[in-house]
Amino acid sequence: MNGENLHQRSVPQTTTTTLKSPTNISINNLNLNKTPSYASNPTRKTENWSFSDASFLQWTLTDAFGLFKNHPVPCFFAVSLLFFMGVEYTLRMIPPSSPPFDIGFVATDYLHRVLVDSPTLNTVLAGLNTVFVGMQTAYIIGAWVIEGRPRATVAALFMFTCRGILGYSTQLPLPEGFLGSGVDFPVGNVSFFLFYSGHVAGSVIASLDMRRMRRWELASLFDTLNLLQVVRLLSTRGHYTIDLAVGVGAGMLFDSLAGKYMKAAKAADGDDAFHRLS
Repeated sequence: MNGENLHQRSVPQTTTTTLKSPTNISINNLNLNKTPSYASNPTRKTENWSFSDASFLQWTLTDAFGLFKNHPVPCFFAVSLLFFMGVEYTLRMIPPSSPPFDIGFVATDYLHRVLVDSPTLNTVLAGLNTVFVGMQTAYIIGAWVIEGRPRATVAALFMFTCRGILGYSTQLPLPEGFLGSGVDFPVGNVSFFLFYSGHVAGSVIASLDMRRMRRWELASLFDTLNLLQVVRLLSTRGHYTIDLAVGVGAGMLFDSLAGKYMKAAKAADGDDAFHRLS
């Protein structure tokens, strides 16, 4: 490709583009979504692709610097990727004979020692956490049986089923220093899956449903209680940090999947027994 083609841009820095001129879309306008020139003709075979069709050959220095200015979030993640690649390649792995390292346990070490010295306080907090779990359950089920909106219930069913599969597939050891309580959920100091946190995921599902219904204050309350729940679970060593982080993602994921399921099910058969109940 000659120098003229490298630097020739009919609309160098525009905010409006047309489908007929995909090559005029600059990096500043999300060049990642640009249609390659060879893709504009669906009948053209891939073997006809040449190096001159490469997207980066259409970039300019202005585009490159504009990427950092107009898209700081993906640039931040790119820098983070390089940073954590360095951390991963230089960090010494934990030997099998040692307990897992958990940064959440380090951050809550003081609270852990407080709860160790005060079993009564640990029991009170465990009871309050169980009440919060009951609140989640009541809201999620109530959204279906009272308000006729089963999405949150479906999301919770999806979530807990997947949690059971993953929790059984890789059974993590109980963290050292675990502070159990007979009033904690599941009540009675029974065994439970560590990965991932159903406490956190259930709260996220309920909060997302509240936001869909514009119940902003109630959603904020649940988010705050969920955050306090995370701190307590780390302080009592009831979950690893990764259990709680994935719990947040699981709540979002299964809420989205439940929404897709409800939409598909209604489109397929809006008069079935399930939807008559909803």
